Amino acid sequence: MAPRRSLHASGRDAAVALAAFGLTLLLLGLDHSADRGLDPLGGFLAALACLPLVARRRSPLGVFALTTAAAATLNGLGYALGPPFGPTVALFYVAEDERTRARIVEKAAVVLGFFAVHVGATAAAHGGFPTSAILFGVVVWGGAWVLGDQLRQRRRRRADVEDRILRARRDTERERRLAAAEERTRIARDLHDSAAHAINVILVQAGAARLLQQRDPDATRRALTTIEEVARETIGEIDLLVHGLRENGAGGESPAIEPPTGLAALETLAERYRAGGLATEIHTAGGPRPLSRALDQAAYRIVQESLTNAARHGSGAAEIDIRYGESELELTISNPVPPSTDGGTVSGGHGILGMRERAALLGGRLEASRDGLAFRVYARLPYADIEEQS
Repeated sequence: MAPRRSLHASGRDAAVALAAFGLTLLLLGLDHSADRGLDPLGGFLAALACLPLVARRRSPLGVFALTTAAAATLNGLGYALGPPFGPTVALFYVAEDERTRARIVEKAAVVLGFFAVHVGATAAAHGGFPTSAILFGVVVWGGAWVLGDQLRQRRRRRADVEDRILRARRDTERERRLAAAEERTRIARDLHDSAAHAINVILVQAGAARLLQQRDPDATRRALTTIEEVARETIGEIDLLVHGLRENGAGGESPAIEPPTGLAALETLAERYRAGGLATEIHTAGGPRPLSRALDQAAYRIVQESLTNAARHGSGAAEIDIRYGESELELTISNPVPPSTDGGTVSGGHGILGMRERAALLGGRLEASRDGLAFRVYARLPYADIEEQS
């Protein structure tokens, strides 16, 4: 494709050079008032004043100098006095060439110098300065310069627009990839929270069913029913999450994933843990207020992960304190722990790290620490930043 374009451009340059040469020969042959008519020397100088235009892409300024010198020689030897077609076209090419744009002083000096040479040769040949011819040359060369410079500026503006479009596309693609990576990270956190919660509930309920199958068949059936419900819900949620990961990984648009429940479902969550033997209490302070989806989901997941840790590592009880402040939501989840445990990966487990990431993404913070025989998770999630995100 590139060689074809180059061949086409070379053919166009050759056509322009031949047209200028033909017009120059026509002028030399038709102007009978000149001191000299068309002869071999005039034909050679005319060719020298026009045919180098085919090389204008290599050295536009050199081509202009050569064609102008040849045209000045034609006028100086008394040939027809007319518009110098070759130098005029060469001057247009000099003005529109992007490579010599930074050499504006050099270009101007060369142009003015050769214009002076051309005028001097014309004056010497005709015994004085032909004012009308000089003015005509100024107008023609000035017009060629302006047209070439305007073409160069238009080409530069078009290149700038294309460059901005390309940068915008790259930025959009980079942002899309970052958004996809963030979404996959969020899905991975949700997948961990859902799986850990479900496995913990199933483990507790299965143990209760095994212990009570002889003494309390009804309690055994309730435990098995809870296992079935939790397993079914978790399988559905994991299926959606994994499907979203697969679609994002393939570069396609993932379907809308149903968001997890928020604090409105907290009592249902607590009931499941109570049924599994974790005595769970919920306390609320301050006036409840509508929460953004991101804040509501994050608060729910933090409580869910904390209860999972409490059931796994604690001593059978957990207390949840929710405080609606003026500018932020405060969550405190505490549970007693045996002396031999640290409360569940205080410094490095996926659960604690995931909760910290959720709080940080919302502009808040989360602390998890052990104080004697109690383990405590404390989170502060601001309202304002979250509302902007949602």
